[in-house]
Amino acid sequence: MKGLFCRTNGGELKFVIQEATLPEVLGSHEVRVQVKACGLSPLDLKFLQDVGMQRDLIPVGREVAGVVREVGSKVSFFQPDDEVVGILPLDSTCSGLCDVIDVDEQYLVEKPNKLSHVNAAGALQDGLRAYSALHSHAHMAAGHTLLVMDGASSFGLMCIQLACYHGVKVLTTSYSEQQHTFLEQLRPSVGVQEPLVARVIPVYKNPSDLLPVVLEETGGLGVDIVVDSGVLLQEKEEPEELMLLPHKHDIISVLAVGGHWVTAHQDLQLDPPDCRLIFLKSACVSFLNPEAWLVAAAQQGRYLHILKDIMDKMSSGVLRPQPEAAASLQEATVAMESVQLQHMKKTVVQL
Repeated sequence: MKGLFCRTNGGELKFVIQEATLPEVLGSHEVRVQVKACGLSPLDLKFLQDVGMQRDLIPVGREVAGVVREVGSKVSFFQPDDEVVGILPLDSTCSGLCDVIDVDEQYLVEKPNKLSHVNAAGALQDGLRAYSALHSHAHMAAGHTLLVMDGASSFGLMCIQLACYHGVKVLTTSYSEQQHTFLEQLRPSVGVQEPLVARVIPVYKNPSDLLPVVLEETGGLGVDIVVDSGVLLQEKEEPEELMLLPHKHDIISVLAVGGHWVTAHQDLQLDPPDCRLIFLKSACVSFLNPEAWLVAAAQQGRYLHILKDIMDKMSSGVLRPQPEAAASLQEATVAMESVQLQHMKKTVVQL
């Protein structure tokens, strides 16, 4: 069988489809899964190197959905023909694009029957990030106000829907006229058909509008939670494609007293004036790294509970991912190259 792998040569990435084999004997706690769909996300080579898991040949595609074909002797959660979904561990030697993979039962949850394999695999990583940001880090509650940067992204959309379900007022930003229209027309699939977003801020017209609009919308108090998808550390000399990202000082300025900033920026640097402003507001900053769930064995139960809740909310229509056309295995190499360069949104390969 064939799978997708990443070969690193002197820092240069090359994605190749290569033959892979499975062990003849299935582990006692492992299940053999026939993969139906696999989600592709960018590889973070620096993170893999930091945790000591970088190899010359790295399996690609970890968000999988499929059908159980065989179970180990001590498996208690699943039976053959069960439909499952999960994220392969960082040290997995299997590519999620292989026809059949072996994975420990502790990394899988059942997939609802009414949910397609493509949707399940495509939304799993973004759903986990949204739960991590809003529940684990920010401890959102009904009555809070949330600012989601780039709400039209697959991750931003998950944050918006999850927050609205819990009674949180949501503000978001748009990076184009098309995104602005899409966000203003968002409605829940169940319940009262009111807009999911209280205010869409068109930063593509004028990035400096962010602070005054947020303060106007919150009566000058600021927002309780900010979730970003990257920030600017300096006001000048930034690449043109990054100019729509918020500046770190603007993020801090829109925070309310006791607010919580959840950032995806790995190399965030806060100067003394930034720290002073955060101190005056008694606010806090958290770094969003959903991979931490997979390297913390003590959190395994909470992690599986989150995955199951994501599937349940998707099945009931509370969470609706952006529909994306599934790629074929023959298109996987080109699709992964585009994902790594961030030229494409979430991509799912259907097997």
